[in-house]
Amino acid sequence: MGRAAREITDTELSLLNELWQRPSATVQELTEALYGNTAPALLATVRKLLDRLESEGCVGRDRTKWPHHYFAVLKRDELAGRRLQAAADELYDGDLAPLLTHLVRSPKLTPHDREALRKMLDEMDGEGKKRK
Repeated sequence: MGRAAREITDTELSLLNELWQRPSATVQELTEALYGNTAPALLATVRKLLDRLESEGCVGRDRTKWPHHYFAVLKRDELAGRRLQAAADELYDGDLAPLLTHLVRSPKLTPHDREALRKMLDEMDGEGKKRK
């Protein structure tokens, strides 16, 4: 799927966030959600951004409906993984362990989050059944 060459902009991410929250949306619906109105210049901007996202495989379009309905092809988890790997590449020569260690030590990680992480790691290691 596209986007290796260019990072997603903040505005494109706002569009994706809207599309991740619903099955599909029209240009007008997305423009209203992002800007609170549907001025022609804003509609044109959103249409252009959607066209760019579509050409890069991040968004799809249902052309059987009028107006066309757009939907997210790129999954939130996939984008998060790409961004985390890019941060690891930039900060730690591609090594994810120091980045993950930093995230796990964050005060924002709750005890419930840590327990869920332990469980997931145990399951990935095939030990989830042994510990119960």
